[in-house]
Amino acid sequence: MNIFEMENLCYGGDYNPEQWIDYEGIWDEDLRMMKEAHINCVTLGVFSWSMLEREEGVFDFSWLDNIIDKLWANGIHVILATPSGARPPWLAQKYPEVLRVREDRTKQLFGRRHNHCLTSPVYRAKTARIDSELAKRYGRHPAVVMWHISNEMNGDCHCERCQEKFREWLKIKYHNNLDELNHAWWTTFWSHIYTDWSQIESPSTIGENIVHGHNLDWIRFTSDMTIDFYNSEVAAVRKYSDLPVTANMMDYEFLDYGKLAENVDMVTWDNYPQWHDSASALIDTALRTSFMHDMFRSMKQQPFLMIESTPSLVNWHSVNKLKAPGLNTLSSMQAIAHGSDGVMYFQIRKSRGASEKFHGAVIGHSGRSDTRVFREVAALGELLAKHPEIKGSYTASDAAVLYDFENVWAVNDLWGLKENRNYREICMEHYASMKRFGINVDVIGKNADFSRYKVIAAPMLYMTSDQTIEKIRGFIRGGGIFAATYLTSYADEHDLCHMGGLPGGLMDVFGIWNEEIDSIYDSNAIAAGGKEYAVSDYCEIIHPDSDTEILGTYKKDFYAGCPAVTRHSYGKGCAYYIAAKTDGEYLKKLYADILSERGIAPLLEGFDDGISVTRRGDKLFIMNFSDSESEASYKGEKIKLHPYECLMLEI
Repeated sequence: MNIFEMENLCYGGDYNPEQWIDYEGIWDEDLRMMKEAHINCVTLGVFSWSMLEREEGVFDFSWLDNIIDKLWANGIHVILATPSGARPPWLAQKYPEVLRVREDRTKQLFGRRHNHCLTSPVYRAKTARIDSELAKRYGRHPAVVMWHISNEMNGDCHCERCQEKFREWLKIKYHNNLDELNHAWWTTFWSHIYTDWSQIESPSTIGENIVHGHNLDWIRFTSDMTIDFYNSEVAAVRKYSDLPVTANMMDYEFLDYGKLAENVDMVTWDNYPQWHDSASALIDTALRTSFMHDMFRSMKQQPFLMIESTPSLVNWHSVNKLKAPGLNTLSSMQAIAHGSDGVMYFQIRKSRGASEKFHGAVIGHSGRSDTRVFREVAALGELLAKHPEIKGSYTASDAAVLYDFENVWAVNDLWGLKENRNYREICMEHYASMKRFGINVDVIGKNADFSRYKVIAAPMLYMTSDQTIEKIRGFIRGGGIFAATYLTSYADEHDLCHMGGLPGGLMDVFGIWNEEIDSIYDSNAIAAGGKEYAVSDYCEIIHPDSDTEILGTYKKDFYAGCPAVTRHSYGKGCAYYIAAKTDGEYLKKLYADILSERGIAPLLEGFDDGISVTRRGDKLFIMNFSDSESEASYKGEKIKLHPYECLMLEI
């Protein structure tokens, strides 16, 4: 059996039995409490390398044999991890080359996690050895349903080996042609023309770090090396096991998770939002979390797995607030609603020492089952066990937001405009405006199939290749509605500015010419539909074509009265251009008009701001992310929801 064949939704989390080997009775008590909480799956071995291989080549799997057999005897499945995320001290001591070198060329000492060189032959050989031993021993064990490769992969290494790998990567990308690289990086600026590949190094604060094409390629290289390292581990496992593989993703922006998703069998991610900042922030946090769920679900257009979350608190926020009663259930059901095939926690039993000893857990230091957290975890487990029909179900979306990782890197690195450009936050605002209309929304990358959708919003799509430009043109020409904003199509895939006018390659599609962009200190406003809406941060000065409809105009500054929002027909579809950073009220109204125009109906007729609605299969999830009672209307009937309540209705 594998994870796709499990009858029920996965419920459980990371379990670290090796921490309790010397504590008599703990394992048996943990198993008893897991069954009481309806836990059916745990992740083992994420940080177990030191216990599995205390000395080089000397393996001890006896304790792992014992616990896997015990779990299986109690009807609990195992997601088994490869332990490369944290190596034992002996490995770093004997083979110091496995340790990373920082961008300032300082070699790191042993410690923490992910302190390994991605290209080190020694580290790859040692991980392949332990991975192969694990796969040989457990690859066909009936308890094991999936391989968890490494853990929360991140970071880069600037050692000489990685420098040489970077140069090899560049030679392939630029066809072994330095002139091509020099043009792509625009090295004539500041007299930086490279005449030999050996002159190129990774970006550094003690060297070159402001050539944007250079920076962009380094992040691409690092992302590719991370995926290559992941695949090297998969290859070791695949020698003995054909079980599905995954890598737990995060809310990081420095890895191309869209690319990584192509290499996993199931997308999984670790979800740790910061709830309870304030009453209004609770609703915003729910929308941001919804965005992330939908992004990971959209990557493979299939259910994902929330492989880590917390039943109570985390221990690394500036303020580590407990989840209020009911919020763990609600936030877990939010993941289910958006496509997760389970709810997994970090951790099952709370660690006694080290940095995560106060991180939330199903079983606390007291070891009691009458705690508030355990009771809520057990009640949720009972609920999930009653709905096996949810597992594997999927609902396609008519609308999407385009959020691209390479665009993140380019927008974050560019100079000029305002210091904080908040690309992801802006994408989330547009996503939230469509979600508040009451529909399912995908979050896609530039390589997604645009033809799946009726409406696509692409905020701040600064970097566009010829291929992306043609995809946008084809989507609109074929009947789609495309909404773009300021900072659209300024540069190509090398971060070289488009010539001949902005938005580059798309002026005829949007029916405008973008002359300038203004970064503003305070605020402006636009007049649209007889009302005024606030504008902040950015205002572009655009010139519409004669057949372009003007939907809103600026109220202030020397460009008062100039167009700020436009609509232009192109082929069978139309393109909207929002030239300023408008407030949420205007976006909500605009997208309501756009979605209605395209014939997309909301799932609810009306609902309070705290309500979120999502369809999955034949289930409608209506969730109240407010600490007060909220209302919604469904099929002509008014529904009242208590604080943190989730209703699951049959459609």
